[in-house]
Amino acid sequence: MKQVVQNYKSGELAVLDVPVPGCKPGGVLVRTAYSLISTGTELMKVSEAGMSMLGKARSRPDQVAKVMQSVATNGVPATYRKVMGKLDSYTPLGYSLCGVVEQVGAGVDDVKAGDLVACAGNEHALHAELNWVPKNLYTPVPDGLAPRHAAFGTVGSIAMQGVRQGEPQLGEVALVIGLGLIGQLVVQLLTAAGVRVVGADPDPTRCELAERLGAAACGDPASTAVEAAVAELTGGHGVDQVFLAAGGGSNQPVELAARLCRDRGRVVDIGKCRLDLPWNAYYEKELDVRFSRSYGPGRYDPAYELEGRDYPIGYVRWTERRNLACFLDLLARGSVDVEPLVSHVADFDDAVETYQSLKDGDLKAVAVLFRYPEQAEEQGESAAPEVSVPEVRRTGTTVAPVRSAKTPVRLAFVGAGNYATSMLLPHLAGREGVELSTVVTTTALSAANAQRKFGFAEATTDLDAVLGDKSIDAVFVVTRHSSHAELTRQALLAGKTVFVEKPLALTEDELAGVLAAVEESGNDRLQVGFNRRFAPLLQEARKRFGARTGPASLRYLVNAGKLQHGSWYLQQGAEGSRFVGEGGHFIDTASWLLDADPVSVYATAAPGNEDLQVVLRYPDGSTATISYVTTGAAGFPKETLDLIADGKVLRLDDFVRASVYSDGTVGRKQWVSSRLPKARDKGQNAELAAFIKAVRTGGPMPVPLESLVATTSATLAVRAGLAGGAPVTLARAR
Repeated sequence: MKQVVQNYKSGELAVLDVPVPGCKPGGVLVRTAYSLISTGTELMKVSEAGMSMLGKARSRPDQVAKVMQSVATNGVPATYRKVMGKLDSYTPLGYSLCGVVEQVGAGVDDVKAGDLVACAGNEHALHAELNWVPKNLYTPVPDGLAPRHAAFGTVGSIAMQGVRQGEPQLGEVALVIGLGLIGQLVVQLLTAAGVRVVGADPDPTRCELAERLGAAACGDPASTAVEAAVAELTGGHGVDQVFLAAGGGSNQPVELAARLCRDRGRVVDIGKCRLDLPWNAYYEKELDVRFSRSYGPGRYDPAYELEGRDYPIGYVRWTERRNLACFLDLLARGSVDVEPLVSHVADFDDAVETYQSLKDGDLKAVAVLFRYPEQAEEQGESAAPEVSVPEVRRTGTTVAPVRSAKTPVRLAFVGAGNYATSMLLPHLAGREGVELSTVVTTTALSAANAQRKFGFAEATTDLDAVLGDKSIDAVFVVTRHSSHAELTRQALLAGKTVFVEKPLALTEDELAGVLAAVEESGNDRLQVGFNRRFAPLLQEARKRFGARTGPASLRYLVNAGKLQHGSWYLQQGAEGSRFVGEGGHFIDTASWLLDADPVSVYATAAPGNEDLQVVLRYPDGSTATISYVTTGAAGFPKETLDLIADGKVLRLDDFVRASVYSDGTVGRKQWVSSRLPKARDKGQNAELAAFIKAVRTGGPMPVPLESLVATTSATLAVRAGLAGGAPVTLARAR
């Protein structure tokens, strides 16, 4: 992934390729949509980095004191190496962003993959494509709030904590000195709280902006305009609070605060300005000087920020996280408006040039946002694109004939390739009550081979003859992927019960065509070859796991491996991607275990190969993460699965071993499959048995058509998710 960094020794700014952070317990992995440049704090750091070593020392006397202490303890050589090593390292920039939860760590239950969140922290909400953010430093974004506005959450919390420290009351008058980003937000928060505000800033454009956003009057602090406005609004008594939101080395803000504050008023320092308090002025008025520590209570407390230990609300009403949530609520309700503060939106790839323009003064801005590559700059943008899951419509009730036990079910196969001949036909040939009637292939020899090996009554290349044969009960479509949807459509219209090997369709249009055939014919007798839910070992493990009451987390690792050169699976232009071809297997298995259809899909791909991470979100908050990898070791099992919920864990090891763990009231309970099966049974035999039973009895198909459609839509949505870089909502068609 990419991240903005700076070398504090040389001042170099860069966008580096760095590893993706891991998703540790107690936090979430967030893919950034927008991050905000703090034109005060960050530009100060950028400017300091460009100074000489002497200049750096003068600007940070606190750090110089630490260096001198280290010299006394460790000596000059060791201290020099330590300091130079630290200076000559890349450090991150940024601390306020909005993004989409990509992965949820253990212990987090208030957000899910696909949720939009605002994040804070100069170690966690960085200018980077992905960030790991601990629980107390993010909060969900209210519905309807644009991501670019939610990216202001951290600076909004800083302004809010400053306002809280001032303890404003309805009808009071406040003075805000410094109308940069924080100052503009303080003005709006005070106005929303029923306080009349006077602003002071030497920049006339910032004064005009503050007045548009609610300030009663603004002006240059060196002029008489500010003093006159204060005198008029307060009857000459002075303001109730002064908020210092200015920076720099001038002592003017502190002196102006003393002059314009009323007797026993409050002065709150929010920014980083010089604080040489004139003793007489502050003593005579007995001014209450307060400091506002960043985002609020919890800041700089590792137990709160990193370990997720919240402060009881009865003792600490407003914490970092509660301030963050409160500010977003004000934005969502229109009490605060940040859009007028956005001076510029830059592409993340242009970060270095943007910082340089700000530093040089070519770009004059109150607030600048970085827009990440996946974000489309659209009015009323949505956090998650939407894909419609087609509605299954039937013209009438499908009535399938009931066959007597003595009458065989007559089957036709369209296609007789490797999968048909190795995984399906061996379970059907010689099965009691089944007659292999006809095999259809495009080449005569392959049909003849299948007829000879499995005992088909007829072999042909004429599909129409098979579809027109009323004695054939069911048709198996086992051809290449590109023909599945069309052959299925034709067979449904011919009134046949259909078993189609996955995938059902390669595109949304193909899926719609199949469903149009269902609606036109009234024939919904369809099964897709999602066999894993029928695997005996997985069936038993699910039974042992039992019912669950809370959301579950499912992890499915598919070690797919490399394809052999020349495989038709590589013909993606004609046959679809490899995941579209077989990904439905894993999505169907997850949905069956979670007993629901997914409502959103997020997908990301490793650059340069076919490795995918697919995150599915379900209605009850459950998530399923499918890691589909082609770069693993060939000797490692192909499929491993873990289902975790309610203090229980189901483990499946490549369909040869399964186990269930649970913590009961009396000790630990455990089930492990009693013996290893002789061969991996992925459920084909049981699936075919269920299909044949449905054909024979006229009963319901083994898997509801709505579930087959939902799984297919979710599989196709992976492609849309990869293209858009954002979660895709699976909306049911109305």
